[in-house]
Amino acid sequence: MRFALVNPNWNFDGSIYFGCREAHLPLEFGYSKALIERAGHEALIIDGQLMNLGLEEIRDRVTAYAPDFTVVTTAPSYLFWRCAPPELRVPQEVLKAVADIGGTLVAVGPHGSTTPRAAYAKLGVDVVVMGECEELLPRLATEPWEGIPSLCFGPRDNPRVNGGPFASRFTDLPALSWPDEWVNRHHHHHHRFDNAPAGPGAEMETSRGCPYRCSFCAKENFRDKYRKRPLPVILEELDRLIAQGVEYIYFIDEIFLPNAELLEALAERTIRFGVQTRIDLWKEPMLELLGRAGCVSIEAGVESLTPEGRQALDKNCRMSTDELTDRLIFAKRHVSFVQANLIAAGDDDDATVEAWRKRLLEHGVWANEPVPLFPYPGSPDYRKLWGLPDDQAWERALDYYLNHHVDFSDIQDQRPLPLRELELDLAGSGTR
Repeated sequence: MRFALVNPNWNFDGSIYFGCREAHLPLEFGYSKALIERAGHEALIIDGQLMNLGLEEIRDRVTAYAPDFTVVTTAPSYLFWRCAPPELRVPQEVLKAVADIGGTLVAVGPHGSTTPRAAYAKLGVDVVVMGECEELLPRLATEPWEGIPSLCFGPRDNPRVNGGPFASRFTDLPALSWPDEWVNRHHHHHHRFDNAPAGPGAEMETSRGCPYRCSFCAKENFRDKYRKRPLPVILEELDRLIAQGVEYIYFIDEIFLPNAELLEALAERTIRFGVQTRIDLWKEPMLELLGRAGCVSIEAGVESLTPEGRQALDKNCRMSTDELTDRLIFAKRHVSFVQANLIAAGDDDDATVEAWRKRLLEHGVWANEPVPLFPYPGSPDYRKLWGLPDDQAWERALDYYLNHHVDFSDIQDQRPLPLRELELDLAGSGTR
């Protein structure tokens, strides 16, 4: 069997999307391809964003490959599954373009993981995979779907949902290998600000999931359970990228935890990297090692400047604000760029925020203005407001966000639109 794994050429016009707009390696498809081929099938990744392909070009490549299955993701790379664009317009357009030549149509991503019936209806696919997809895709070719967990399929008006989202073992996933052409096109160095890129960048993950349960994080239905990859596999993948000329890696781990063995191995290599983490989990000696290992970018979630605010967000943080501040300043002595993230949770007054940001900036640490909170379906915040997500969860969350905020993220240069104006109506030919 042949699988075409399609990453759309993403467009975020009118979206509240908070993530980076640049192309990133489609890690979920890299793993999927390896496991599909291990099972004796064939797979081709068609990356519309990295290769800047239009819909006709994507259709032409799918046609030439003549797949039995065409798989389309609903969010740009695993890196952004937790902050996906709410709308499904772009994957809808791709699926519509390949509907008659793509074989069995499959959707993967956070939308189907959280609201499988809604994604199934909106995308017009044959099956939706809920949760982490790489282990399940090969099984679609050889097993009765009724016996495969974490699928949504069947009658369009009343599809069957087999259990909940799937969590892969992850620890046995192979080291990924990317074509030289892809690596050479990957000019973007995600969240790097110390130097302009002189060579390619790339993304990897050393762990998956997070042991914490912050209220704003949309990870309940995918990439939840914390797991670590074996160090030899990580280094095999990393050394391959270095040999291809990659000079910067962004580790997409939901939370990059202190790991002396990994950091010592990184210190032996000529590579720079960035991470997202919690600064309260790092003691000073480990921060020194982090800098010595090549880290040039830390994105650290502080979220609120009061203990009450952090408690309301379920941060489970045992440090005071002064201790967090001192730890961020210490990190900046060893890492070129350190950012502290704040969320507009309603507990921090403007004067306190500005004074804190000014203090950090005096020491070279960047702290963003508090970002409005979007209640992602699949996050505890969504459940607190409305309970478990239903088929209207994405519409409800976006309407709430638009109605409660006048100012949006600083990367949103236009007022976001509601879903009914963004998504295609597959029953007709226009917008909702």
